[in-house]
Amino acid sequence: MNQFATILPVIFPIIAGVALLPVKFKNRKQREIWVLSITMINTVLALYAIYGVDAGVVNLFHFSEKLSLTLHIDGMSKVFGTMVSLLWGITTVYAFEYMTHEGREDKFFAFFTMTYGVVLGVAFSGNFLTMYLFYEFLTLATLPLVMHALDNKARHAGKTYIFYMMFGAALAFIGFVFIYCYSDAMEFVYGGVLNPQLVKGHEDTLLIIFLMAFFGFGVKASVIPFYRWLPKASVAPTPVTALLHAVAVVKSGVFAIIRLIYYSFGTEYLVGTWAQSVIIIAAAITIVFGSTIALRTPHIKRRFAYSTVSNLSYIVFGVALMSPAGLTAGLLHMIYHAVIKITLFFTAGAILYKTHKEYLYEVEGFGRLMPITFLSMALTGVSLVGIPPFAGFHSKWALATAAVQSDNLIAYIGIIALIISAVLTALYIFYIIIRAYFPRKKEYAQGYYQNVEDPNKYMTIPLVILTVVTVIIGLFPSSLLNVLELVATGVV
Repeated sequence: MNQFATILPVIFPIIAGVALLPVKFKNRKQREIWVLSITMINTVLALYAIYGVDAGVVNLFHFSEKLSLTLHIDGMSKVFGTMVSLLWGITTVYAFEYMTHEGREDKFFAFFTMTYGVVLGVAFSGNFLTMYLFYEFLTLATLPLVMHALDNKARHAGKTYIFYMMFGAALAFIGFVFIYCYSDAMEFVYGGVLNPQLVKGHEDTLLIIFLMAFFGFGVKASVIPFYRWLPKASVAPTPVTALLHAVAVVKSGVFAIIRLIYYSFGTEYLVGTWAQSVIIIAAAITIVFGSTIALRTPHIKRRFAYSTVSNLSYIVFGVALMSPAGLTAGLLHMIYHAVIKITLFFTAGAILYKTHKEYLYEVEGFGRLMPITFLSMALTGVSLVGIPPFAGFHSKWALATAAVQSDNLIAYIGIIALIISAVLTALYIFYIIIRAYFPRKKEYAQGYYQNVEDPNKYMTIPLVILTVVTVIIGLFPSSLLNVLELVATGVV
């Protein structure tokens, strides 16, 4: 029974999503009841599996002595799985209203529901093979969501998306093969699974393979030079963009990198090597690059997308320090960024939904007319910048502190990148907010402010909830930090 509790949150939304594909609902209300019921039930199932039972290792299928499909909820699974479960339902409610102007809602919610189970499959994977398979399924499940509009932009974004994802998966597969050959088992074990006797004499080869796998998973995490798919994917409907850029796809990439470093190769093998220096430098470059391009991008959703490119590498930088303190800081920023960025994308979606405006120079004076939307943007934007006592400050402080404690001179490059990025983040966030509340023009053409108002409760309630959560987790970070420290040290 306990084993079934682990399996059910993964397979239930996948089966339900497939079942929804041929269904033609009589009206929107009927579809909303079904989709919300499936989502809420699965959230309860997922949280019960995470906190209510300890099923241990659940073997689904054996291919060979070392290869099997296995689920296992450990501390890292709990962090990622909880984040996904709590944010999915909120996004679903937001999507009900937003998708009314996008069309093809039946197909959208079918794939949207399937993706929920696939992401939990990544989170609950007990070994490299299982994670890799769900990682691939995630690309296939989200491709129709990226291409939802089926116009030229969406088709081009879809082609770019699938090309990058398949290329990254190919690199990651090479890492999978070598881990299989140089280890005694494929299960995720804190500290790594490489056999020192098998590795002996092949150290440099394995470091090269590690880098290939890192950049393979780094495609979903948008590490330079594999970031271009993410801004292009912003043509997708905002609920998809929010999940892609805050929770599902990009965080799956980061999660896979954590598994690769801490649970497959092991930090004892990697720390102090030239490979560690390479990934620290790659993360630092991506941090500054993403923030710089975000500042230069006038399109609001793409600006937030480039911001995501930068912030994902904040997490990668912490993970690349290969220390408990670095992993703790990375996980803290992963959670903070998920809540903050999904809220920011929701605000951009609210503006687009009500006014059809997409560029920052088009929202001048909107602040007072859309008070909930822009207050949410202001509070979460301040959090993203990292102004104390808001959430982003704690994670960035933890990252900088972990870098200093690592005694790695290369890590100081990352600290410099964090400082530069903080300044750039302030510029690209506050520029939007200032123009919204303090327009440069006193008068606009008649009708310019027509329909400029907050959307209805389906969209504003999620905004309010997420904004309040952002403020609370920033004001009271200690409990969350204590839990993440236990996960980062392998205690849970």
